[in-house]
Amino acid sequence: MSETHTKNHDYHLVDPSPWPAIGAISAFVTAIGAVLYFHQDSYWLLILGLLAVLYTMYGWWREVIKEAHKGDHTPVVQLHLRYGMIMFIASEVMFFVAWFWSYFDASLYAGEVQQYLRTDLTGGHWPPDQIATFDPWHLPLLNTLILLTSGTAVTWAHHSLLHDDRKGLRLGLLLTVALGAVFTCVQAYEYSHAAFDFSGHIYGATFFMATGFHGFHVLVGTIFLIVCTLRVGAGHFKKDHHFGFEAAAWYWHFVDVVWLFLFAAIYVWGAGDIIPH
Repeated sequence: MSETHTKNHDYHLVDPSPWPAIGAISAFVTAIGAVLYFHQDSYWLLILGLLAVLYTMYGWWREVIKEAHKGDHTPVVQLHLRYGMIMFIASEVMFFVAWFWSYFDASLYAGEVQQYLRTDLTGGHWPPDQIATFDPWHLPLLNTLILLTSGTAVTWAHHSLLHDDRKGLRLGLLLTVALGAVFTCVQAYEYSHAAFDFSGHIYGATFFMATGFHGFHVLVGTIFLIVCTLRVGAGHFKKDHHFGFEAAAWYWHFVDVVWLFLFAAIYVWGAGDIIPH
């Protein structure tokens, strides 16, 4: 007589889990907390919701890692996980499309925006007269080189993993994490020296929303890679079974590509400075 729990298919039937319900409640609390913060300047519920969301992410992903080590992630399951990551990145692409759309709408139709809103937000041209833009060929160019180098480093780490080179894998991840942290520090320094702020004009709003959300994604990607580095130290990932690392590498390359568009559109073209000087 065969055992009750014998698996006779390639699909993984997930055990009953509290995380979807906990995650939904946490997200709802976060949304309500954000509304209260915007209207009443009360932030305690927002912080509580964010902490609950972070705890949900930790607990849920820990269970997914345990499933992988139990052998539940068959080739079919891994394929579907890849489909899920591709769909997630596609949704992130559309997220940034919204910010680019807002930026180009304000910049390409500066006169129409001024007429429609009946207020002088751009002076009829882009960038507005009162805005002193960043020189794209200094800190923004430095950050571009940093991110491109980090993309090369994570590719080196992936190549090392496929060839069972654990030392190269670890060094590549450490270098990527370090470069991600440097990028964040350079961007924070750049923000602190901005000659304009977020409010009061549409240039600052679109600039900080687009570059700020990208900076947030760099921070998330850096944390993602730190977790991968810790997992490498614990002996996780094999050359034929490493979706967790692969997903982190995909996400990091997405962050790289988005930055190239931001650099070209917002820093170079948006400053009206195409040729370095």
